[in-house]
Amino acid sequence: MKFPPSVLEEIKARLPVSAVVGKRVRLQKAGREWKGLSPFNAEKTPSFFVNDQKASFFDFSSGKNGDIFKFVMETEGLSFPEAVEKLAAEAGVVLPKVTAEAQVQEEKRKGLHEVVELAAQFFEAELMGERGGPARRYLASRGLDGEARTRFRLGYGPADRFALRDHLAGKGVPAELMTEAGLLVHGEEIAVPYDRFRDRVMFPIHDARGRVVAFGGRAMSSEVAAKYLNSPETPLFHKGHLLFNHHNARKASHDTGQVIVVEGYVDVIAMSLSGFPQTVAPLGTALTEDQLGLLWRMADEPVICLDGDKAGRKAASRAIDIALPMLEPGKSLSFALLPDGQDPDDLARSGGRQAIAEVVAAARPLVDMLWQREVEAGPLDTPERRAAFERRLKEPLGQIRDETTRKHYRREMDERLAQLFASAAPTRGERGGREGHFQRGRGGGGAGRGGFRQVPPWLAGPLRASSALTQSRLVTKLRGEDTREAFILLALASHPELILRCVDEIAELSLDGPAAERLRQALLDAVEDALDRETLANRLAQPRVREAYNQLMAVTGPAERRKLAQDADPESVFDSIHQALVLHHRARTLNSELRAAERALADEATEANFAWIKDVKARLETIEGTEAMSED
Repeated sequence: MKFPPSVLEEIKARLPVSAVVGKRVRLQKAGREWKGLSPFNAEKTPSFFVNDQKASFFDFSSGKNGDIFKFVMETEGLSFPEAVEKLAAEAGVVLPKVTAEAQVQEEKRKGLHEVVELAAQFFEAELMGERGGPARRYLASRGLDGEARTRFRLGYGPADRFALRDHLAGKGVPAELMTEAGLLVHGEEIAVPYDRFRDRVMFPIHDARGRVVAFGGRAMSSEVAAKYLNSPETPLFHKGHLLFNHHNARKASHDTGQVIVVEGYVDVIAMSLSGFPQTVAPLGTALTEDQLGLLWRMADEPVICLDGDKAGRKAASRAIDIALPMLEPGKSLSFALLPDGQDPDDLARSGGRQAIAEVVAAARPLVDMLWQREVEAGPLDTPERRAAFERRLKEPLGQIRDETTRKHYRREMDERLAQLFASAAPTRGERGGREGHFQRGRGGGGAGRGGFRQVPPWLAGPLRASSALTQSRLVTKLRGEDTREAFILLALASHPELILRCVDEIAELSLDGPAAERLRQALLDAVEDALDRETLANRLAQPRVREAYNQLMAVTGPAERRKLAQDADPESVFDSIHQALVLHHRARTLNSELRAAERALADEATEANFAWIKDVKARLETIEGTEAMSED
């Protein structure tokens, strides 16, 4: 039986070698590798090594080596297809049926790789040609010339609407393949597909094997609504599963034992040129579970290096929420916060390697960031507020699935709470006066560590609602459309001035409903064309988009429709959109965790796994209850 290489790669990406081998061999950390006694020969001195970065094992006593499939075949006596099926089940990867159609799809993937590579070569040539002059000057102004252009294969997409299309057509590439590779903009109302990337500096995006699979484009004109534009999702490109510069950073992270995560493409390049080639970035999105899994295969404690502004703090909070359920012994995150107003590119140009090294060395552990986030979410000057703070602080800890890690986090927070409240207790002489009120520590949080402004309430811990509210019809799906998705997209359609403030989050949003997907694409197309009310109105007037709009309106409730009115306060609507986005993300994360819990229970019917499922379902009901409360 032949399996598509893309499926085998996905299984290996989801299952570190140490996790598979660790079920049969007691492994100990040995530098950047793992070691243990050979499962193939009796020995007293470990000669068996596992390297997660290289996704392989090597047994010096027997000479056997290979990947996770080879290990399972050797230790369990399985055939290759049997090993793939076993590991696919553990990884939660659905194996495609071996059909003629599947083989055609795999051949098409190979063709898409060739098309995207041809596009990368075209963009590189255009950057160095006559039309690329302004782009070269822009890159030079950012310190990105010479080595940067070569190492990262930077390019330029001409302003001509058909430049790339005509170039690829001249090489025999059909328009259908260009469209499927995400290189052309198309649609029911677009008679002639045209180039997606126009008048943009191009950043090729590679997969882990170093193949170009997509692009990010930075607009040269300040009048373009979307400053950065990524390729859409394609058979080659799933942005939540990849990291920018992953293919280069893997070896560097293995050599240094470290991986650094920044926010943008230019930041990655600046860090790499400053002596930190172990730097990667999410692809214009917040960090995802799959990306965190990739990071942990590179280093046990990735350093999240963020801007010191509001957006950076928000990204830190989001990373905390993603990481908490996945923490386990030896696997965590640390956070390096840059001076306010600076990003890694600024720091690299102003202070060079030494300045970056100092910021990275000062990175703070996740437990510190979680504490600071919650302690600064509100005042602590009354017993009720302190009680609410304590409850708010401990709720996220329940998300930690690993029992040992969860126990140590709870113990750490108990100690911090005891110290904080003890230091805040009034002395005998102070009782009864104003001095007897609860005093917050330095930095406004009592932790003695300033740096964050107040975190918005919608980023705080999960809210709760009664079980009756969770049964409200307003939280159910109707006609295949989700009420949360409907509200987010309809609110943006009603208030187009808000779209640019969260365009990246909308672009990465995972949607279930076909009508929601159609309206989302109309909004993004309007941004790409030139966002204004007239442009958006024309998009919404298209028959299929109007049909989608009406389908989504049908699943909204009265409270939601009040926020869709054009005279509604935009800031209030924006807060509601953000709350809906956070709840949507949490629900997605919990549903993913629920699937993992169900797989664990199927593999091993223990009380712990059953309790895990009950806990995840309870947290899902909490999210649904939160929405029901807001709808009332």
